Amino acid sequence: MTGSSTPCCRKPAVSERPPTWPGVWRCIVTCLLTICLMAPGHAAAGVEMRDVRLDHSDEGYQLSTDIGVTLSPRLAEAVTRGVALYFVLEFEISRPRWYWLDEDVVERALTYRLSYHALTQQYRVSTGALHQGFDTLDEALKLIGRLRSWPIIDSGRLKAGGSYVAALRLRLDVTQLPKPFQLSAMSNRDWTLESEWQRWGFTAQQAVPR
Repeated sequence: MTGSSTPCCRKPAVSERPPTWPGVWRCIVTCLLTICLMAPGHAAAGVEMRDVRLDHSDEGYQLSTDIGVTLSPRLAEAVTRGVALYFVLEFEISRPRWYWLDEDVVERALTYRLSYHALTQQYRVSTGALHQGFDTLDEALKLIGRLRSWPIIDSGRLKAGGSYVAALRLRLDVTQLPKPFQLSAMSNRDWTLESEWQRWGFTAQQAVPR
């Protein structure tokens, strides 16, 4: 007689019991912490106003800036994939009036275009008719944040001894992004980049005779 047997169910040993939920959660948390620690770090994206100066000379007032610009990983990747980014540096001078709205004296804007050329493997920053190439993204961003003696206004347009307020900010112009990225910028902060308005008061100086 040929015998046959069917495996029967047996009660699992203590060591084979399924793990409890607290144990499972501890394992998940440990894995997540390990992944976070092993992931490459990125500098926080944003705009940092490091040094801003409004200088006065016989030619009027000039603006100089040192602004730190750091892109999010998503924006940095978009640039290397051929998406051009437009940054706008906005500057304003107003005169406070206690009896009415502040008087807008001057509004200036400077636009930078940041792009990447795969053929030359260089980043390019363009403003107006000027273009400059860089080997690294950091070098290109430094140029965008570094401004020297940008003419703002003639001294004669400000009343000597008068009190004025200057305001400055740098922002990514999301309206210049391709349409799909504009939609992403509405709900994802990785696609937006701008500083708060930095404001400071100053007293207008006497115009220097020429």
